[in-house]
Amino acid sequence: MTSTRYLDIAEKLAVEIAGSAPGTRVSSEPELAARFGVGRAAARSALQELERRLLVRRVRGAGTFVNRRIDYVISHSRPPSWHATVEAAGATPRSQIKSVDRLPLPAVRAAHLDRPAGALMHRVVRTFFIDDLPATWIEEWIPVEVAPDLDLALHSVESIDLVLRQMGRVRPVRAWCRASVDLPPPEVLRGLGIEASVPVWLVDSVSRDADTGQVLMASSAWTRADAVRVVVELSDTVYPEEKTCE
Repeated sequence: MTSTRYLDIAEKLAVEIAGSAPGTRVSSEPELAARFGVGRAAARSALQELERRLLVRRVRGAGTFVNRRIDYVISHSRPPSWHATVEAAGATPRSQIKSVDRLPLPAVRAAHLDRPAGALMHRVVRTFFIDDLPATWIEEWIPVEVAPDLDLALHSVESIDLVLRQMGRVRPVRAWCRASVDLPPPEVLRGLGIEASVPVWLVDSVSRDADTGQVLMASSAWTRADAVRVVVELSDTVYPEEKTCE
């Protein structure tokens, strides 16, 4: 047996699981070793190769399962709604509020929100789930005057985009964004249930009202790369200053 035998096994498994539903259990190392007549090491390497390709997700103590990775599209033409984006990809969104506070605006956020440092803001910290997988940890800053009762509204409506449309009578659009890959801080690691060495997407963004240009929200979202592929779509539409994606 050559040292690349595990790649042959991985290729065969990749074809087999292509039509399987997300969450479908994949054969274990002993099962694969018996099926393909190889040692446990080769079977383990084949599963690790599938994991590197983001085709499966290995859950400690539970096994290996077919993974579904959705496209999260960032563009000026799409509403900056995480829930709407996930639903459009055919997955089920859910969010869990960690905290909703009224806090002074940090200096590092002041420029993006067109507010002086120290201005009173809503700070919302949430975990977003895709098909019950904790996929995104997000921190959002919203001016209090935009949605005075945001803390109450979020207990009945999960989408901040929808809350802003209903309460503020505005049309949020993504005005600026910056997408990168980085290692998250400990709080995010715990929230997403991932190891410290695993890089994730970091998307910083600003949303404005499409009609007035008023800044409505600034956010930082840490998202698991095995759950989401971030896609940035640029257009030639001219927007006010700061309305660019990097």
